Amino acid sequence: MNIEKRIDELITIINNANYEYYNLDSPSITDQEYDRYMQELIKLENDYLEYKRDDSPTSRVGGKVLENFVKVTHKIPMLSLGNVFNEFEIRAFDEKIKKEGINPKYVCELKIDGLAVSLTYEKGILVRGATRGDGVIGEDITENVKTIKTVPLKLDEEVDIEVRGEIYMSKNVFEFLNKDKAEKGLEMFKNPRNAAAGSVRQLDSKIAASRKLDCFIYHLPNPKDFNITTHYESLEYLKRLGLNVNDNNKYINNVEELIEIINYHTENRHKLPYEIDGIVIKLDNIDDQQKLGFTSRYPKWATAYKFPAEEITTRLKDIIFTVGRTGQITPNAVLEPVLIQGSTVSRATLHNEKNILDKDIRIGDIVVIRKAGDVIPEVVSVKKERRDGREKEFKMIKDCPICNEDLIKKEEEADYFCKNEMCDAKKIEGLIHFVSREAMNIDGLGEKIIEHFYNMGYITKISDIYILHNYKDELMKIAGFGYKSINNLLDSIEKSKHNSLEKLLFGFGIRQVGNRMAKTLSKKYINIDNLINASKEELNSIHDVGDVVSSNIVNYFNNNDNINEINNLRTLGINMEYKGEINSTKTNNNINNKTFVITGTLSIPREEIKELIESLGGKVTTSVTKKTDALIVGINPGAKYEKAKALNINIWGEEELKLNIK
Repeated sequence: MNIEKRIDELITIINNANYEYYNLDSPSITDQEYDRYMQELIKLENDYLEYKRDDSPTSRVGGKVLENFVKVTHKIPMLSLGNVFNEFEIRAFDEKIKKEGINPKYVCELKIDGLAVSLTYEKGILVRGATRGDGVIGEDITENVKTIKTVPLKLDEEVDIEVRGEIYMSKNVFEFLNKDKAEKGLEMFKNPRNAAAGSVRQLDSKIAASRKLDCFIYHLPNPKDFNITTHYESLEYLKRLGLNVNDNNKYINNVEELIEIINYHTENRHKLPYEIDGIVIKLDNIDDQQKLGFTSRYPKWATAYKFPAEEITTRLKDIIFTVGRTGQITPNAVLEPVLIQGSTVSRATLHNEKNILDKDIRIGDIVVIRKAGDVIPEVVSVKKERRDGREKEFKMIKDCPICNEDLIKKEEEADYFCKNEMCDAKKIEGLIHFVSREAMNIDGLGEKIIEHFYNMGYITKISDIYILHNYKDELMKIAGFGYKSINNLLDSIEKSKHNSLEKLLFGFGIRQVGNRMAKTLSKKYINIDNLINASKEELNSIHDVGDVVSSNIVNYFNNNDNINEINNLRTLGINMEYKGEINSTKTNNNINNKTFVITGTLSIPREEIKELIESLGGKVTTSVTKKTDALIVGINPGAKYEKAKALNINIWGEEELKLNIK
């Protein structure tokens, strides 16, 4: 017997059987035959190691144990989606696209309730699986991804490609695993999504393999590199490669069809063998997608319709108050614990005094709780017919629950605020915000650690973070902190000193200055001093900066304590300048008034290259024509590369681009 040939035959048989079983739901061989082929393959590979292939299905059984997960930078960011919640918002999304001169056709996809994943293939062989992470940096979960039988280890074409999808756990597997856990007296999984996410993040791939996960692929991030012009066409291409694409994807001609398909799945989603929490709506035409572009967090050409939130009743036992980083006082319901959407809820927001009085919410009421996705649960209504007379009417507090200072409330606002700038709760929340991922992104300073360090006196203001190294020996004596964790924390703090200005500005927590506003201000003013000296009138002239926001900014920088803290940070070496491209008037003779097209996979995200070129006076288009001045190419450039060569157009790689923008 030719051993190598037999191994190849067995791999083909088993791969075909997996595809028929998991993708087509139409197996052509019995389970017993499948097991026999698998056992034969395992034996041959063990006896003849030199013939074992990287894409062998035996790698799906797991067994490799990792010490930790390696970080992976996504070449093209994995953005999240905006949400719509009703028919009005769906129609508004459609109208916004039409206002751009687009006649929209859509693709509807089931929003699988799982964990987003990026899969990378080289010459058709799976080489990497990675989590979404923060959209830019995820974790390498390749060994665990290989255990998922609906993820092909080898594609039907020898292509270099990255695809994205969702790892999930079917309802049947979830129920089976929980039944087994219950019989063994172990803590059960809360819901299929948590079970899938926890399984993917097991360091032992054998555990991941035992969880029988599945995966649907729904996105090709660079379709034009494969000469694909519509999203629906990209889904068909992914199918041809042998990837598992959901059969419920639908091409939609207009908003009426869109609403009809959403209504159908809203009513019938419980019949599916897996959990979904909504419908994803994507504009089909790729050129139209690029025309609409992106916000800082999600594409403008796609959105997710979220199913109506799950509601459940429980008793409201008490109302307590929390203090946010701006001093805002939020009343919260203390509830009899209740299971909702797979998690136990014992707290819910009541928003503010007006909301409580309008709904006549009382301590002791039976209330209706709603939880939509990851949003904080809220009390939506009261079962007044179930009152027995023992309920207590709500009274708003007059003093801060932390520092006992008088609360203030402006006539035009619904919220009360603690006016004490030294209030511990405000300071702790402000510190937590400063180190958060979207602000200064300091790993190792979570909420509980910040609170712990605050109470111990190590961090009472922002600048204290940057002198934490002075207490290194003392910190290492605290339970839970060792040499490695403290060094990692100090390294992360040091790294944050070099962040661009917008990160620092957002971290300050100025009221109503969010992530995007911070970047807008940073790009305009270049450094912190220019912004400090900006007048209210000047700030008002900036797009999206209204009278309230400009007042908040001016008031913040008129506070001597804030200015002193900024100066402390400056002395400690924290960067206070914007590091991006500063203004659109800057020109470059190699770029100014010239037209560029980008193709292929580059190490720099396309949006960054586009923004850079435009900042230097150039223009980026999607099609190569005689008017194109240069084509910027990455890996696998596709047809645009051939057309540019035929038209004798300049072709730049990344190195040429860098040289020409200097």
